[in-house]
Amino acid sequence: MTTNTTIAQEDADDTQELRRVAIDPLSRVEGHGKVTLLLDEQNHVRQARLHIVEFRGFEKFIEGRPYWEAPVMVQRLCGICPVSHHLAAAKALDMALGQRLTPTAEKNRRLMHYGQVLQSHALHFYHLCTPDLLFGFDSDVARRNIVGIIGEYPEIATQGVLLRKYGQEMIHVTAGKKVHGTGAIPGGMNKAISESDRRRLRTQFTERLDWAQGALALIEKLHSSNKALYDGFGNIPAKTMSLVAPDGAMDLYHGDLRCRDEAGELIFDQADYRKYQELIHEEVKSWSYMKFPYLVQAGRAEGWYRVGPLARVQNCDYIPTRLAEEARQNFIRHGGGQIQHGALANHWARMIEMLHALESIGLLLQDDEISQGEIHSSDPLIEGVRMGIGMIEAPRGTLIHEYEIGDDDLITRCNLIVSTTHNNQVMNESVRAVADRYFDGREVSEGLLNHIEVAIRAYDPCLSCATHALGKMPLIVEALDAEGRCLSRRVKEA
Repeated sequence: MTTNTTIAQEDADDTQELRRVAIDPLSRVEGHGKVTLLLDEQNHVRQARLHIVEFRGFEKFIEGRPYWEAPVMVQRLCGICPVSHHLAAAKALDMALGQRLTPTAEKNRRLMHYGQVLQSHALHFYHLCTPDLLFGFDSDVARRNIVGIIGEYPEIATQGVLLRKYGQEMIHVTAGKKVHGTGAIPGGMNKAISESDRRRLRTQFTERLDWAQGALALIEKLHSSNKALYDGFGNIPAKTMSLVAPDGAMDLYHGDLRCRDEAGELIFDQADYRKYQELIHEEVKSWSYMKFPYLVQAGRAEGWYRVGPLARVQNCDYIPTRLAEEARQNFIRHGGGQIQHGALANHWARMIEMLHALESIGLLLQDDEISQGEIHSSDPLIEGVRMGIGMIEAPRGTLIHEYEIGDDDLITRCNLIVSTTHNNQVMNESVRAVADRYFDGREVSEGLLNHIEVAIRAYDPCLSCATHALGKMPLIVEALDAEGRCLSRRVKEA
């Protein structure tokens, strides 16, 4: 199968006389990137670009490796969401080898995955976003960080640490390690959670559930107290895509693809994700190492879309856990039944999913079958040239892994579309909208810089899934006139 990729031409001639503002690198995101803004003579933002500036080589250097190494190797894409890559690769190899999971194996994989969602959402909300949300986008930069949260809101900071730790424990007991484990293998698992671990983790559950409800109440209060900001900031109407269960329920581990347009009308539903290349093509642009996926039927110009919590919460018909479904209904009512597109609404949706992950963990910890029964498929392996596609809802959105395996059991081709890649264009559009609103075209202020970063951080981009950089880089923002003279400059050391 050939990857559908288009290379876009640059518009250099159209931008030669524009003024350029660069934010390099971004802060409080996972990975390395920069933003450039091009302004016309009236200081209006003509173009905004989120650049991924470091090369990503996983799709090539995994070629030639034995297929059974893939679920372990691809985790090195990221230290924040390794489980997502681990499970997407395992699912792809299940398909390639003709393996059907046993109930015990699937439940252990799901427990691992919900632990991943919990720890990732907790890390992002408590450590990366609450400094902006609780202190304000323009607050003192020396205070607007996790140290400031610990000093002024110690209870919130402590809950964030312990919620993330609880999620990491789910990964540890199913994958063998908290980071870069080896639990999932083609056709199943190599271990199941023990009875003693189930009992230990159940004793901590109720308190963690209370904390997750508290985080949800906090973000609901923030939205209600300043509706104009939270609904309007970075408001970019976009199509939405995610996996859903056969009955339309949210399912973060498995399902088929559903996509809605900007108004919430279905574009396609229950599309077989194994045929994703009939639905999604990828465009390559010369100014970024991250690809630009788009919906085939909408075309390159209009086919971009949103994935992740904000897409999933509004794309599904319901969430199959009680408290999270009640929270989803509140979210829908807040938007008057209309699709919400504000960048900051991602935080609210993320906390709904964190609550859902915890509820799901609680149910799985009560299920005796998760510690009993076979943990590996008994189906005979398919021989010869094989192809498999694995798709999962990672914390940041839909994640695709595709592999081809030769008759010598070596991987001959790999294609990955990570969650942040799906959101590439919508993040670019959000940057442009925020810059156009808050930048006066003259002075590059620290507040402006943070407003732009807030818009990007709302999508919780995991740039490290697509980039790998060595060393530390300072944050340098410059405003240049058409002749290249520096009008304003700010430097923040890494």
